[in-house]
Amino acid sequence: MTDSAAIWTAIENAPRPTLEDLFAADADRVACLSARIEWGEDEFAGGMLLDWSKTHLNDTLLSAFEELADTCGFASKRAALLDGERVNVTEGRAAEHTAQRGVGSDASVEEAAALHARMQMLVEAIHGGALGEISHLIHIGIGGSALGPKLAISALSRDLSLVDVHVVSNIDGVALEDAFAACDPATTLIAVASKTFTTIETMTNAESALKWLRDNGVDDPSGRVIALTASPEKAVEWGVDETRVLPFPESVGGRYSLWSSIGFPVALGVGWDDFEAMLAGAQAVDEHFRDTDGRANLCLRAAFADQFYTRVLGCQTRAVFAYDERLALFPDYLQQLEMESNGKRVTAEGKPVSGPTAPITWGGVGTDAQHAVFQLLHQGTVTVPIDFIASIAPGDQLDPAHHSILLTNCFAQGAALMAGGNMAADGKDPARAFPGNRPSATILCDDLDAVTLGALIAFHEHRTFANAVLMGINPFDQFGVELGKKMARDIEAGGGDFDASTKALLDAAGLG
Repeated sequence: MTDSAAIWTAIENAPRPTLEDLFAADADRVACLSARIEWGEDEFAGGMLLDWSKTHLNDTLLSAFEELADTCGFASKRAALLDGERVNVTEGRAAEHTAQRGVGSDASVEEAAALHARMQMLVEAIHGGALGEISHLIHIGIGGSALGPKLAISALSRDLSLVDVHVVSNIDGVALEDAFAACDPATTLIAVASKTFTTIETMTNAESALKWLRDNGVDDPSGRVIALTASPEKAVEWGVDETRVLPFPESVGGRYSLWSSIGFPVALGVGWDDFEAMLAGAQAVDEHFRDTDGRANLCLRAAFADQFYTRVLGCQTRAVFAYDERLALFPDYLQQLEMESNGKRVTAEGKPVSGPTAPITWGGVGTDAQHAVFQLLHQGTVTVPIDFIASIAPGDQLDPAHHSILLTNCFAQGAALMAGGNMAADGKDPARAFPGNRPSATILCDDLDAVTLGALIAFHEHRTFANAVLMGINPFDQFGVELGKKMARDIEAGGGDFDASTKALLDAAGLG
């Protein structure tokens, strides 16, 4: 077997035809580089088309990347992930988020089903009035404990909202006060989401939420708290009744935790059926990822393109534009998923990486983004690979012209980025010239329902893992946040030896 360095050399030295040349040379290019992932039957059938034909992938590159995946042990590492082995080597843990969706070791899948059943009982009891009239939920968490629920609620609650959910993550008191202003304390529950139940931002916000309930006449504030945690004993010690503690396994990482009890606000806000549908959509992608090899594995194929642009072409960013208002938070969600997972500088063995790792993930919502950042994407001096995400079915009941204009803009942007041209009457004005040959991929969903949202998220989870395997890194730890947090604790404790600039800032803020 060829070593990975030799394969990378071959990839870097391969010819680099333009996108126009790639299409001209292969009449079957779209068919070869587009495929669907499907799920369900009859009225529950659905799926999404993933079109990577406007990227620079070709048969030569795909074959080389397939060889690289084999050399990196992709199949065995995928099996280790899905079998619940200790793939998070720095923390000595498994990464069992797929078991929450029904794909994993038998014991872990059985445990997940039992925990889901417990959560369902509590959700349905609350909906049935067991805790009195409940109109609002303030969900307090940070990072993965907040971003996943916030995305799902934003995407799904436009059709139906059983409980008004406000997700608060920022320690800035303005965020919590905004939630207080929107809620009636007499009919409000508090969900505290923390894996360790010690996260300072979350626990500080939780204490303030209890005080708000108490100050507004709620006799038993602790009785209004639901704990979502991998440390149930700490939640009970903090004051939450054990019947309202919803545990999840230590092997489920924060940014992969939406599928566990961290999804409680989704189930409470939009209903258990939608939460289960999200799990089903994710499971459909899990099964595709597990059962498909090489370039036919669409998560791995996406990672091939990611690696080509980051490592070979030196692209330092990747943009995601959702042409659907319901996915406005999706680029934010992917920022954490991809940058916290793969923003590393050492391999899983602790050695320096041999090339660039994760690019900066950013993006926005079309068509707003077209009037904000697409100037640089079309005519700037940097190349930014782009993912477009859209739904064939509209999310509104207005004149179909709205959705038609939305989709045509989405497709036209990809076409224009690839083709380029000059819009001057004589075709010679450099200010109106578009270089073209700029890559994009498109994910076109049949509809944007709960099943599809689950599938979209799971696709990107596996894409992130596939990228990590090709780079030889561990995507399941996140020590990068720890140093700054330690220094903050040192400041609060009145200690620490800081540089002159930091000392001056502390003095200016009255914290010195």
